Parts: sequence; C-alpha cells; structure tokens
Amino acid sequence: MKNFILCIVLLGFGQSTLAQSIDTKHITYPIAKKSLHQLKELLAIPNDANFPEDIERNLSWVDSVFHDMGFRTQRLETETVPLLLANYNSNNPTKKTVLFYFHIDGQPVDPQFWFQDNPYEATLKKEVEGEGWIDMDWSNVNSEVIDSDWRIFARSSSDDKSPFVMFLTALKEQRDRGVFPDYNLKVILDFEEEKGSPRLAGAVEKYKSALESDMLLIFDGPKHISNQPTITYGARGITTVTIKVYGPTFPLHSGHYGNYAPNPALRLAQLLTTMKDDDGRVTISGFYDGIEFDEKTKAILANVPDNENEFRVKLGIGNTDKVGSNYQESIQYPSLNIRGMGSGWIGSEARTIVPATATAEIDIRLVVESPPQRQIGLVKNHILDQGYLVLDRKPTSKERFDNPKICQFINNRAYEAFRTEIDSPLGVWAYETIKEEFGGEPIRVRTLGGSVPISPFIQSLNVPAVIIPLVNSDNNQHSPNENLRIGNYFDGVKTFYAFLNSTIQ
Repeated sequence: MKNFILCIVLLGFGQSTLAQSIDTKHITYPIAKKSLHQLKELLAIPNDANFPEDIERNLSWVDSVFHDMGFRTQRLETETVPLLLANYNSNNPTKKTVLFYFHIDGQPVDPQFWFQDNPYEATLKKEVEGEGWIDMDWSNVNSEVIDSDWRIFARSSSDDKSPFVMFLTALKEQRDRGVFPDYNLKVILDFEEEKGSPRLAGAVEKYKSALESDMLLIFDGPKHISNQPTITYGARGITTVTIKVYGPTFPLHSGHYGNYAPNPALRLAQLLTTMKDDDGRVTISGFYDGIEFDEKTKAILANVPDNENEFRVKLGIGNTDKVGSNYQESIQYPSLNIRGMGSGWIGSEARTIVPATATAEIDIRLVVESPPQRQIGLVKNHILDQGYLVLDRKPTSKERFDNPKICQFINNRAYEAFRTEIDSPLGVWAYETIKEEFGGEPIRVRTLGGSVPISPFIQSLNVPAVIIPLVNSDNNQHSPNENLRIGNYFDGVKTFYAFLNSTIQ
C-alpha cells in the first residue's frame, strides 16, 4: 500500500512545470507519431530479468528490428542472459566511434497496485481535474493534434524502453533521407540493469575489442524537474556495510539483567552517533578529503534551477543537512546513510528483553575523489577507535568474554563513481548538440546523486561518458503506474535526431 500512495503523490509532482507543446513542425514529427505503435508493441513483452525466457523474447524483438534497420548484431554471452551489441556504419577508422547504451529490462510488477489490468499493456491516459488519470482509446495517438501532457502507462514506458524506440525512430528518419551519422555508431543493450548489471563489467573484459569506442552516451533516467533538456556528467558510486553489535549470547530478561548486561541496541546507537554531527556532516576523519570546488564548478552547480524551498515542502522536511550549501553541492560529497536498523522485537511482538544483537545497514555513496576501499577503511578504523573488536565473522565465546565491545563488519558490494568534465570534448559536443536543437542552454548536472550500475562498465572500457535523460521526472519509475509523458517522447526523438546529425569536432 505504501508504494500505491507514493505513486499517487508522484503523479501530482511538478505538473505545472511540464506544460510544453509538441513541435509538430519538426522533421521527425510524422514518423514519431507512427512509432508510438512500435513502442506499444515492445512494451507488451514482459521484461523482468528474473524470467530469462521473457528476456529472450525482448532480445529477439530488438535483434529483428536492428537487422531491419541495417545493423550487424552480436550476442555477448554471459553466465545468465546475453547483452546485445549492434554496429551501424561503424567501420571507418578515421572517424570517432560513439557507443549508445540502453537497457531493455524493467522492474518486477505487482499488478494489484496498478490502475490497469495488465502493467505491460500500454494504456493512454489524460488527467482530468477532480477525476485523476482516466483511460483513453489508443487510437487517439493517430489524432491530428496530440496533447503533450497525455501519458502512456506501462512498465518500462519511461525506464528504459521508450528512449530506445525514440532512437530507432530518429535513425529511421535519417536513414530514409539517405543520411548517415558522421561517426561510427555502436549500440549496447543491457538486459539486467534493474538487477545491478552484474555481468556487464565482465562482458566488457571479454568483448573489449568489439566494444572499443571513443565516447559513451547513456540514455536513461529522468530530466530535471523543470523538464528542460538535461545533461548529466557523472554519477556517484556506492558501497554498503553491515554492522552487527553483539551483547549477551541470547536475549535476557530485562527485569533480571537490565542494569547489568550491556544492551547492544544502545551501543549501536551510540556508535552511529559518533559518525555524524547534528548538522548531518560525517565526522569520520578524512571522509570528505579531496572535495574542493573552484569558482567554475560552483557556477555550474548554482546554474541548476533547483527550488530548495519546494524540495523541503515536497519532502516534508523542516531543514536540510549542512553538507554543501545547496542540493547540488550536497551530492558532490560522499554520503553515509543508515538505511535500516534492527534489534529485538517491536510493536505487538515487543518483549521485555535485553537483545542479543543489534544490526545497522549502511550505504555509502561515493564520488570520484572517494574510492570505495578508502571510505570503507575510514569507517572501519573509526569503529576500532571507539574501542571495538571488529571481525568479519561471528565472534567466538572467548572473544565475547575477552572484549567488552565487539562487532561484525561486512562490506557487501561496491562500484565506483564516474564523472566526465563538462569542458571535455564529449561534454562540449553533448552541450552544443542539444543547445542548437532546442535553442537554449540545457541544464548541466555535474553529478547524479544516485548510482548507476553501469559505472564499472565505463571504467572497464576506459571511455568518457555522459547521461542524456529524456523522460519526465514524475514518471513513477520502479513503482506502480510507471508512465511516459507524450511530449517527452517527441522531444526525445528530436534529441536523437540532433545527435545522429551532429558532427564531432
């Protein structure tokens, strides 16, 4: 039910910022209208990566379309499902090679929380005041006039099947006019992104020569909340830690042993409070080392049109942590987040006991200046400084007896951050291409606050990358009632057409 309520809130988020008309005069408009039926066809194929047979159906569909478009394709086999690499006009050694990345898999669905019977059946809806989102007949996409604020509801309508169909549409328009990109074009399709792309980095090592390229464009994620054209130049990495503090060997009666047996839940809470101050800043020595902003970077961050008061209202928070002076600055730093805690029993199952253990799950978001092993080492050393014996396993009876403070410390996973400089050749090309197409400066986001599982792929391939987000920010990705704003679809086709017709200096 919690996700159901969340999706209703998100569907009302930022509506006033999205009122932008469709450019019906653009060269791609007629073919973009027709391609909505192709999008519907692709969306109808279930794409949960936990079901390899469904992924194979998606792979066969895109492979067939690629061949119809004149691509040469190669399945990059992994231990689970393959990736698909497609080459188009990519054999001129004197030209740059650009690699486009998309993922075709989607999050699992729970139909009971969707406003339609089949989450994979694309449903056209419009918002009616006082009634919410109401169904429309799909044939309305053939109308002479299409409302830019209509929505297509379906799993992966925004994350990430629609950008792929936008790309195919723009390329078809270009091809039909006898024009080809002024660079070698490769496309890599990932079918396990929503599972963290666990095989992607290994596939790069195995197929590095086939994937070799000069630049990488990632087409995923939502635009800035203003819905203006957006370029993201990097993303934070992530690593996670489990800390388990030990108390008595088994839960004890709090009447008999309260005041005598130390409580691990209290000790864990006390340990965690030593890691941050009241302003939310991490107090672990060296945690923010290397983070400095020159005036140019400060200006770039300040130019992102975030409304801090609007953020606070919509997030329901009375103040913000003091890591950086605004939202954009805050995500340039590594973070330490307690994502969950557990000890004993609560609610109707609460018991009068001193618990035996207390556990905290922590995620650490990383930036380029803070590699995972350094940050993990800093946290671990901080715990040691608080007088704890730190183990990577359950303690023995003797260790429990000999050490007043003892915990288990497990580092679960990690992938690093990436960032491409805004004034790099790729950064400038992306900026100038979008600026020329849309007649105004795109929003340039230095670093995405979240983490993308393709970061290891970027590092293994050793290629500069930027993210070009295309869909509406209130799209409910990963949640029930995921949707795509029609206006964003048409603008996305324009964006691809611009890149496919742009010259790399």
